[in-house]
Amino acid sequence: MPINILMPALSPTMEKGNLAKWLKKEGDAIKSGDVLAEIETDKATMEVEAVDEGVLAKIVVPAGTADVAVNAVIAVIAAEGEDAKAVTGSAAPAAKSAPAAPSAIAPAAAQPAVALPTSAAPAAPKSSGERPFASPLARRIAKDSGLDLAKISGTGPHGRIVEKDVRSAMAGGNAKAAPAPSATPSAPKAAPVSSMSDDTIRKFFEPGSFEEIPHDSMRKTIARRLVEAKSTIPHFYLSVDCELDTLLAAREAINANAPKIDGKPSYKVSVNDFIIKAMAVALQRVPDANVTWTEGAMLKHRHSDIGVAVSIPGGLITPVIRKAETKGLATISNEMKDYAARARARKLKPEEYQGGSSAVSNLGMFGIRNFAAVINPPHATILAVGAGEQRVVVKNGAPAVATVMSVTMSTDHRAVDGALGAELLSAFKALIENPMGMLV
Repeated sequence: MPINILMPALSPTMEKGNLAKWLKKEGDAIKSGDVLAEIETDKATMEVEAVDEGVLAKIVVPAGTADVAVNAVIAVIAAEGEDAKAVTGSAAPAAKSAPAAPSAIAPAAAQPAVALPTSAAPAAPKSSGERPFASPLARRIAKDSGLDLAKISGTGPHGRIVEKDVRSAMAGGNAKAAPAPSATPSAPKAAPVSSMSDDTIRKFFEPGSFEEIPHDSMRKTIARRLVEAKSTIPHFYLSVDCELDTLLAAREAINANAPKIDGKPSYKVSVNDFIIKAMAVALQRVPDANVTWTEGAMLKHRHSDIGVAVSIPGGLITPVIRKAETKGLATISNEMKDYAARARARKLKPEEYQGGSSAVSNLGMFGIRNFAAVINPPHATILAVGAGEQRVVVKNGAPAVATVMSVTMSTDHRAVDGALGAELLSAFKALIENPMGMLV
């Protein structure tokens, strides 16, 4: 019996993904462990491996297709002894009383491995008319803009509808899709952030004076999570100034004494590495702030898992330094360099950016003096870090110059109230100003 290849769930919250690339073509022999395809989630690009052997008989979902539902059939493998040419579509689903054929793919090197659903994907509803011949990008833009592809003329090869055809239809105001009839009342949708519709907003600008860039999965997810965070988490803000001169001297000494490997230092500790370590140790010193709010209970964490915001093209991602309170500065530094490089290449695994008990967002390298960050659930706190700069301060009743860094902590007031947040921020400040305290 042919084996369905299903769209895998690469993280617990994944509902859809983009099928970026097929690395095998129809007719190729497949063996267990072969990388079949690349799947784009809102945060990363994951390679998908085969767990069964046979011949890739049919690719159901072409490369470049966006928003493929988890557990949908994306291809079919003909098992040993079967005629691959006889497979013309997805394998027939198993009867309800029997288990469905297993999925033929699994996420590559996922830790822990994500279990794939074993039930066959439901059959796609049949269209009343012929499916328009269009590129995946054109389909996505048309879907996001509410256009009916059947009303658009294609100028691509063999009449294929391409991106410029959809853009032309958008500019001309044609091909708007009629609302689909509903047999049952639909659930109410969440209110939009803006009370103005997309079409109303476009009318404020001269036609042709702007480029319309459809939101990708990452930007949609960031927008959704920010709205949820600001509308459901009561944010409370605390700020403090930290003097950095002692820390900067310690950093210089640590880096100067880094052992060499092949003539290069084995590590180069940054101020941000000290900040991560200080936040981790501060949470251990104030354990009541190392928590996550749930409706039924407070989750009090034993370790300090610190997320660090990393800017990547199209958005940001927060890889997590696990058990940061137990790690040395050199280890934190090397982990962050690895995470940042793989984050920008969208190669992080879900378990490397999910969870955590607090987070650090540093915009000091851009010269930002202070700002307030939005809490990233399930965290109860996030520390916004500004630039270290020389300022005039008062010491022993006289003016002096010191290198000062302003930080602002956002807390989930349900879990960390004002006094507890102040205690945590005071512990952080003490560690930054006396960094030897975080090294013992």
